[in-house]
Amino acid sequence: MPLLYDVAKLTVGAALRMGWRPHVEGLEHLPGHGGAILAGNHLSVADEWFLVTSTPRHVTFWAKVEYFNGRGPGGWLNRRIVAGMGAIPVERAGGRAALRALDAAVPVLRAGGLVAIYPEGTRSPDGRLYRGRVGMTRLARDAGVPIIPVGVLGTAEVLPVDARLPRRHPVTLRFGPPIPVVDRIHGPRDVRTVTDEVMAEIQKLTGQEYVPHYAPARES
Repeated sequence: MPLLYDVAKLTVGAALRMGWRPHVEGLEHLPGHGGAILAGNHLSVADEWFLVTSTPRHVTFWAKVEYFNGRGPGGWLNRRIVAGMGAIPVERAGGRAALRALDAAVPVLRAGGLVAIYPEGTRSPDGRLYRGRVGMTRLARDAGVPIIPVGVLGTAEVLPVDARLPRRHPVTLRFGPPIPVVDRIHGPRDVRTVTDEVMAEIQKLTGQEYVPHYAPARES
């Protein structure tokens, strides 16, 4: 549903530019065509709003499966929005379900699309940057695409956890140079090395304190 995606992106983008005027740096690092993974830090649900609307190309992302199964008028609207924006359903239970969600992104990337992923696996509980999960790098390897690090600042203040309405606060997005993956992966150790490299580049873009272990899972 590309038309619905365009309408949603234009509408939300206009609202964000009017209300927050996000500052965007490094768009020259985005390829004009061809697949790539946009790997960003994760501070808030608002990260996706600003990332999708600040990127000139169509961006596919993951959405929890509940958005695809809701009932009533609200559920119908959620289904239309997430499906129209090309979202990939993911079950938060993890395990094989999470792997299937990653696999679903391979044809999107091979077809030349952009896919946004948060390698920390969950929102940061305290604003720090946590160790990245290797599924991102395996996905890039399987699809044959580079990883573009993205740093987002200010979204935790725009929409804090449990906030009902967004708040005014400056937002900055920074895109870094693409990190090649193809031909660099020869074993599990290489997957970890590239993942750590991506996280280091994200840290350079955000200035966050780095935590060398995985972020604790959130309940929502």
